[in-house]
Amino acid sequence: MKIVFFGTPEFAVPTLEKLLNDSKFEVLAVVTQPDKRRERGNKLTPSPVKAIATAHNLPVWQPERVKKDTQTLTKLQQLDADVFVVVAYGQILSSKILNLPKSGCINVHGSILPKYRGAAPIQWCLYNGETQTGIATMLMDVGMDTGATLQIATTPIGLLDNAQDVAQRLAVIGGDLLVETLMKLESKEIQPIPQDNLEATYAPLIQKQDYGLDWSKSAIQLHNQIRGFYPNCTANFRNNLLKITASAPLVTVGDRDLPPQLQKLIHKLPDLSNVSNRPGEVTSIAKGIGAIVQTGEGLLLLREVQLAGKRPQSGWDFVNGTRLTVGEVFGAGS
Repeated sequence: MKIVFFGTPEFAVPTLEKLLNDSKFEVLAVVTQPDKRRERGNKLTPSPVKAIATAHNLPVWQPERVKKDTQTLTKLQQLDADVFVVVAYGQILSSKILNLPKSGCINVHGSILPKYRGAAPIQWCLYNGETQTGIATMLMDVGMDTGATLQIATTPIGLLDNAQDVAQRLAVIGGDLLVETLMKLESKEIQPIPQDNLEATYAPLIQKQDYGLDWSKSAIQLHNQIRGFYPNCTANFRNNLLKITASAPLVTVGDRDLPPQLQKLIHKLPDLSNVSNRPGEVTSIAKGIGAIVQTGEGLLLLREVQLAGKRPQSGWDFVNGTRLTVGEVFGAGS
């Protein structure tokens, strides 16, 4: 089966590697986003997908706007591929491109479609506190993740999983599911199932304002925001920006998902509650773990943070390094 692979981030790498390591498939070329300048050194850096493709001596094309790039379109036409595989490519394909391969374009999407169509399905899934997510393979059309689904695989979400954890797990599942989908599609064992648009939800690109923490929200809402938008959520600490990269809601609902050490903290809740109920206030310090902060509803344990210009550190190292005290108040992030 002759394939052109469209993809860009680390999430797409396991699927590309699955295709490269299976003799039933021939990857003819890879289309990925242009190299980007990274913060450190401002050097142009290839995408993870390009790095893999280059290592396998594959042709790599990086159009700025694939829909309007006539040179790339001509190359794609000349390849006469059986199928285009698209995994987190980052650009929308035109109907002309979608109609080129003999068996169509297949997308590997990080949600259980029709839920969480769009650019950031894993992040918004966690933000909304879902306990299950998955991968869908889909026959692409001109809409945003609206094509008929081919296969779906699911996986549970743990209470302390963050977006990176879930993405790594789904990336592996996606590679396996795509191979299975391609084989079943070739043998005509799959019947595409149209999506129910009435059940659709959306996962748009994350904006800067989505990262700011509002301590008047509940502990579980804040925790879901921190792990969903990992590692970028921010609070104000002593008039400086502080990233909070890992937390744990000290709530009795779902406490079985917490490690035993944190479950013990829940049983001490009456002793941990401060007389003041100011959202953002440090009510207690859990020895060896980190600060416990009052929210609009419930208490939130800060398990890992990152001061501006510093590396991430454990909640306990942060307490010791800053000499954090009970009664201090974290402000809203921005």
